[in-house]
Amino acid sequence: MTDVQAHPMDQFPVRPLEFDRSKLATLDPVWSRSSPQFSVFINALGVHVPYFERYLIRAMGRAKDEIQGDALLRDVSSIIGQEAHHAKNFIHLNKALAKRYPKLAQYEEGAKAYFSNHAKTDTLKKLVGFTAGYETFTFLAGLIILDNYDEWLADSDPVMKAMWVWHQVEEVEHGAVAFEVYQHLYGDDELYRKWMIVKALSHIAWETTKTYTHMAHVEGWLSNPFKALSTMGFCAKMLLKLLNNALPVFQKNYHPRTHPKVTCDQNSIQIAWRRFAHNGGDVA
Repeated sequence: MTDVQAHPMDQFPVRPLEFDRSKLATLDPVWSRSSPQFSVFINALGVHVPYFERYLIRAMGRAKDEIQGDALLRDVSSIIGQEAHHAKNFIHLNKALAKRYPKLAQYEEGAKAYFSNHAKTDTLKKLVGFTAGYETFTFLAGLIILDNYDEWLADSDPVMKAMWVWHQVEEVEHGAVAFEVYQHLYGDDELYRKWMIVKALSHIAWETTKTYTHMAHVEGWLSNPFKALSTMGFCAKMLLKLLNNALPVFQKNYHPRTHPKVTCDQNSIQIAWRRFAHNGGDVA
């Protein structure tokens, strides 16, 4: 490529990034001054995500044997590569956050066991279906977070800002792959696809709310009833925003590649980041 592709999902690359562990180790967990509640919410969301990403790697790896078509096989290899680097970096972040939050190691171990066990026992259809359902929301979260950059990320720790922008850009780039694998293998079962979306959102909401509540308690945000209402209201608002943005996903003709925020109204930060990265910029 002489420049980044116009459509972010075309020929997306694997970027072997590793963020500075020494800076993560001394991180203030409330790292966004633009929106302290957002930093805690996204920390909470991120605790179980690396273990889903390992589940995704297992699912896509098994699906490769059943896929016909070089383009889709190429994209499957690329999503595996991107998600492997995501998981590695965010597990390092979890270790840093665990110093502040006593229950975090327990929650992380629970997520690890849940996804590890299911990766071994789920049928191929369940592996691919749940992965496609879950990736619905990582893709949508990428679009939502990048669109709210000024409100949530503009004034924040530079390493954390870099990690989350990188993560969200790549979630948009590979946001159609799991969907396309499901369609390729099981596209005639539309009801199962929709059920997996509901199941994935329920899992995300439970894991995130549980962890966010613990983190907010440690930060002292739940001791005052008015502050507690605002704090928990932010969590509810973010999850409802995900649900609202997911409504088109239940339509029969839905496809991530044709989402307006990917085609005609692509986020300017996403475009600039991809161009900067492609030209050798230090995105870490």
